[in-house]
Amino acid sequence: MGNALDVIIIGGSYAGMSAALSLGRSLREVLVLDNGKPCNRHTPYSHNFLTQDGKTPGEISGISREQVMKYDTVKFRQATAVRISGHPEGFEVETGDGEFLAARKIILASGVKDICPEIPGFAECWGRSIIHCPYCHGYEIRNRATGILCNGEAAFEISMLVFNLTRNLTVFTNGEPDFSEEQREQFRRNEIHLIEEEIEEIIHRNGQICKVLMKNGSEAVLDALYTKIPFEQNINCEAAGLELTGHGFIAIDRFHKTSREGIFACGDNVTLMRSVANAVAQGSFTAAIVNRELSEERF
Repeated sequence: MGNALDVIIIGGSYAGMSAALSLGRSLREVLVLDNGKPCNRHTPYSHNFLTQDGKTPGEISGISREQVMKYDTVKFRQATAVRISGHPEGFEVETGDGEFLAARKIILASGVKDICPEIPGFAECWGRSIIHCPYCHGYEIRNRATGILCNGEAAFEISMLVFNLTRNLTVFTNGEPDFSEEQREQFRRNEIHLIEEEIEEIIHRNGQICKVLMKNGSEAVLDALYTKIPFEQNINCEAAGLELTGHGFIAIDRFHKTSREGIFACGDNVTLMRSVANAVAQGSFTAAIVNRELSEERF
């Protein structure tokens, strides 16, 4: 591993570039691999990140790359990592174009891929007017006609958060409801409407939701819809020998070490708290741990 890089970072969005910045400033030889497909690429604006509130995700990414690439210790390459092999003394990453790259440590900032339900109109609205986070988007749609597409405990939890932002609130269970009588009573007391019919289609204009059409022919006019949808990892964790949590995230310890020695993970691939601010913080923290390990090994 004489010609190996210090670190290969897989994923060049917020967590990855934050890690690259810290490592580059520590004079580590770093290569960032990115496929150019961040999960928030359809989101028009990013919020709740101090100094960058209201900018587009692309603007924030552009600024981060411009700043990080000023350090000659950091290189950036648009490529997809398809395989990770090796051991704690050194790893090899194979890219989609057949290149093999060596590094002493790996940081996975590879994010996740959302899986939209097969409801006509849903995918076109996802990230625009069908959203996942009241902290990222709630202020902009405050006091508007808002829906929650969820069932059971998840629907109840989101309702409590969103109720502070709007009282014009409807919960769509998209089928048989799963609420306790106590939860139903709280919905009634707070005048939150429940619609238990299955959804036929999301009616929208260029990604802006207009109404939800039910299979029984009824409809509900909306300005926004919160929901939680399944996701999958952007890397093949099984092939990479990485353990996952019960929720499908890459399992890490408090130092962001994965189940495979020498491989670390940070960002959306490890946490429910998907936000730009959280990703940046995780990337910086993970880089500090990786830098310490490299220092201990060479001192």
